[in-house]
Amino acid sequence: MAGIKALVALSFTGAIGLTFLMLGCALEGYGVYWPLFVLVFHMISPIPYFIAKRVTDDSDASSSACQELAYFFTTGIVVSAFGLPIILARVSVIKWGACGLVLAGNAVIFITIQGFFFVFGRGDDFSW
Repeated sequence: MAGIKALVALSFTGAIGLTFLMLGCALEGYGVYWPLFVLVFHMISPIPYFIAKRVTDDSDASSSACQELAYFFTTGIVVSAFGLPIILARVSVIKWGACGLVLAGNAVIFITIQGFFFVFGRGDDFSW
């Protein structure tokens, strides 16, 4: 039952993050949909972790080179997701208010993704 509550809470926070992202694109004062490209970063951010989890042997070592490389790539993806709206606002493709909404949406969505791994990633019986 606790897993269902966590899943509902995570989906609610994910919806809030996507609402911020959509508001940054669709409000009448902004009206430019270029910030939606950060959705690509949201989709590919867990992929290095999934690959490292599959490749890494199940030893008791606290870290391995494969896991550290996956964390490095994931960090690069997350930083790129925050950097894209800032660059778009800097070159006047989007307005700074839209950039703020997209950055707030990014923060909420990435916290939701991390929360998913924290809640559901610990079990040994659950395999990707």
